[in-house]
Amino acid sequence: MYVCLCHGISDKKIKKLAIDEGITDIRGLKRCTALGSQCGKCVKQAKAILAETEPFRLKQAC
Repeated sequence: MYVCLCHGISDKKIKKLAIDEGITDIRGLKRCTALGSQCGKCVKQAKAILAETEPFRLKQAC
């Protein structure tokens, strides 16, 4: 499912970044993607996805 329609960022991409790169917050996602940089409607959903992936994170951000 697309979370950020403005930039085509999916929930799978967010989960992959969170788990593989250790992204823990929106600031980290913004460093690696353009998430939230246009309309911002995706930020709330992205935060929920990050919270879901918390037990699976491996290392620190990219």
